[in-house]
Order: sequence, then structure tokens, then C-alpha cells
Amino acid sequence: MNNYETVFILTPVLSEAQVEEAVNKYVDLIKEKNCEIVARENWGLKKLAYPIQLKKNGFYTLIEFKGEGTVVADLELAFKRDERVIRYLTTKLDKHAIEYAITRRTKVKTAKA
Repeated sequence: MNNYETVFILTPVLSEAQVEEAVNKYVDLIKEKNCEIVARENWGLKKLAYPIQLKKNGFYTLIEFKGEGTVVADLELAFKRDERVIRYLTTKLDKHAIEYAITRRTKVKTAKA
């Protein structure tokens, strides 16, 4: 089992309910492929570094999961087919990135508390 992290940007014209429904679709897809969701973060509406499809903002979401490499192709195919997704990136985490992700998550939890 490998550790992966995927970040995707949804179009800003969606409502909060539509964003949550889209994110849940991808979480369910990951779980269907017998993967374990390690973390899920909604970063909210953020300004893009440059316009994409004439849009200047987007809803960012990060999902960290453990699974086999074949799930990445299925996930990225689903991203390509979904018109709500304007950008996505999935990376395989090495041991240093996993340690960093753990410390980043603990910092976020302590900041919220």
C-alpha cells in the first residue's frame, strides 16, 4: 500500500452543498477501490494564482489516502470527466512527505482548538 495525496480545485460557481456532494463522490470512489482515507481537508474558496477557464477563484480540497497505484488512474479519469473540476494533482508520498503531512495535520488541529 502506497500513500497518496490529491488536491483538486472545483469551480467557484458551485454552492456549498454541491461542493460537498462532489467531494463525497471522490471519497466514495477512493473507498470503493479498497483504499483507506487518512485525512480530508476542505481549504475553502481561494484565489487562483492565474485564471483557469476564465475563473479567478476555486474551492480547494485535499484528500490523503493509502492504496494501490491503480486507484490513481481511476481517480484522475473521474477528475477529467467531471466538468466541476478545473485542476487536480495526485502525488505519491515518500517517508519524508508522510512525516510532514502528519506534523501539518497536528498543527492544523491545534490551531483550530
